[in-house]
Amino acid sequence: MSQILPSTCPHDCPSVCALDIERRDDGTMGKVRGSNRIGYTAGTLCVKVSRYAERFHHPDRLGFPLLRTGPKGSGQFTRIGWDEALDRVAEGLLAAERRHGPEAVWPYFYAGTMGYVQRDGIERLRHVKKYSRQKSTFCVTLSDTGWRAGYGKRWGVSPVEAGEHADLWLIWGTNPVNTHVNMMTHISKARKRGAKVIVVDVYKTGTAEIADIHLAPRPGTDGALACGIAHVLFAEGYADQAFIARFADLPYERLADHFASRTPEWAEAICGIPADRIREVARLYGQARASYLRVGYGFTRQKNGSAAMHAVSCLPVITGAWQHLGGGALYSMGDIYGLDKTLIEGLDVMDPAIRVLDQCRIGPVLNGDRRDLGDGPPVTALFIQNTNPAIVAPESALVRQGFLRDDLFTVVHEQFMTDTAKLADIVLPATMFVEHDDLYTASAHANIQVTRKLFEPFRECRSNHRVLAEIARRVGAEHRGFGMTEWELIDDMLLRSGYPNAQEILDRGGYDVLAERYDGHFRNGFPTPDGRFRFAPPWHELGERHQTMPPLPDHQQAIEETDAEHPFRLVAAPARQFLNSSFTEMASGRAREVRPTALLHPDTMAALALADGDPVRVGNRRGTVTVHAKARPAQHPGTVVIEGIWPKDGFADGECVNTLISAEPGFPNGGGAFHDTAVWVRAA
Repeated sequence: MSQILPSTCPHDCPSVCALDIERRDDGTMGKVRGSNRIGYTAGTLCVKVSRYAERFHHPDRLGFPLLRTGPKGSGQFTRIGWDEALDRVAEGLLAAERRHGPEAVWPYFYAGTMGYVQRDGIERLRHVKKYSRQKSTFCVTLSDTGWRAGYGKRWGVSPVEAGEHADLWLIWGTNPVNTHVNMMTHISKARKRGAKVIVVDVYKTGTAEIADIHLAPRPGTDGALACGIAHVLFAEGYADQAFIARFADLPYERLADHFASRTPEWAEAICGIPADRIREVARLYGQARASYLRVGYGFTRQKNGSAAMHAVSCLPVITGAWQHLGGGALYSMGDIYGLDKTLIEGLDVMDPAIRVLDQCRIGPVLNGDRRDLGDGPPVTALFIQNTNPAIVAPESALVRQGFLRDDLFTVVHEQFMTDTAKLADIVLPATMFVEHDDLYTASAHANIQVTRKLFEPFRECRSNHRVLAEIARRVGAEHRGFGMTEWELIDDMLLRSGYPNAQEILDRGGYDVLAERYDGHFRNGFPTPDGRFRFAPPWHELGERHQTMPPLPDHQQAIEETDAEHPFRLVAAPARQFLNSSFTEMASGRAREVRPTALLHPDTMAALALADGDPVRVGNRRGTVTVHAKARPAQHPGTVVIEGIWPKDGFADGECVNTLISAEPGFPNGGGAFHDTAVWVRAA
């Protein structure tokens, strides 16, 4: 008889869903469903993970260690044993260290799993061996910096509460239909009670389609739109003077004076949204007692993304929405957990003098850019887990060029033969989340979840933790974390952090930190040094490139502007069936996404004499990609949207969308500007 067993989705999504997984009598995976153990999950699950058995039993899963036998990038490999593979890995890392010192080795990872043990254990190897450090900038550096500029730390009001009590949802720069569908459960509950839903997004997403109002600004102009709304809130009496006096760093009069010149007409000239539409939304937001602002990452993936986040995040402070049940905001719960990762990451042996390399700039790094390498050695050895930089990182053509260097030794620990794995010298097969133990936290809710292995590993797959421990032994990296089991590391982290042990949290089905320990409404002050929201942020404390940051909420003119040669702005948005480059191997998802497509305004289609399905070339000085055109109303005529990080073989010319994206960091603390791209569009 089959069993239904508890688990947690490991993928890089705000929801981190509680799962119920069927294990059949023959040991195979059956149905995967969202669980009701956690109120946020509420039994809902995205289309990707609901079909996980297809991925788990996929015929193309990697099952054995592989050695490259053909030219780099040829995809020619032969099967070898684990001992030979690990010996070759160790020798490659040690050879790089002997030639140029330990900083020539760069362990490289990101969020292919969100489990703390399997994701972050690579840091322990890095710190023990004094390898080059990594600044993780793919996803949240810009948005985190902008939120912390005002609030200090990241947490807020639960979407479950907002679903039950908010009378207006303002969803800004996120598309939960594609990226964290559980949020739609709580939005739907609010709508059934009569709450209005307003969506701000650069194109008509699935979430925008269900909204009462959709505003589509030009990409990179959200800060101006937010200031135009703030102007109306002050000018028409919707600003809460008492709340501002108690919880803001500047007096009401100073703020009113600042926003007085940021009129809706001023905002319209920048963001392209009619002034009367801005006034309409501002009045609805101001009149709502318990307005709920849900801000995402998408609109911050511009070089000015931190400034835009700061401007948007000040709105519930202006109206005092935080003081009402269901009102306030949520960006992320990320700072609520306070987990001590000393053993998992080897923080007890970290040397802050070791150089830090920006993961978004892997292309320039591998091609010897001295702005990145400084006075240190070239990177001649890469050990990669949990990410696919050959197509996920900006300037993909430059990244590939770097991977093809003859003097670069590359190891990839993966589940499938990704575009990055094809460029490796050694490929190691990795377990999936149901084949090892781990611990997870979320950004859209505040539950800690612990999971145990449910299935034996596929063929010869090994977990990240086990592989790291075996490499550490071979390269002389001594740390007691390598000698502990996954479960022991989880227990250690929880107990160090003052939480119940792993078994207790597993038995409880999770531990809600917000409910147990915190006030999501900040009724006693915000988590800043003086308890006040910072309309005037200390940008100099938040990043080295702070000189051009606006002193108060504003539009920062720092984006890649259009010109006569590049009249369009490209947004590389998430697809519903994929999660970054994960799930692109599944035939069911590819069939639904069909092919890489450029979404264009109907007027733009007409001007270019294009019909739906026509091939188009999209390009700039960094490269060109060929996709197919499709008309999409309700976006600015100068906006181009290409959804999903398709692998190279999904494109007719073999060049993926991130070929077009600049690796230049955002302000003030870096961060990938994936939606900050000027391009031309031509009929193919």
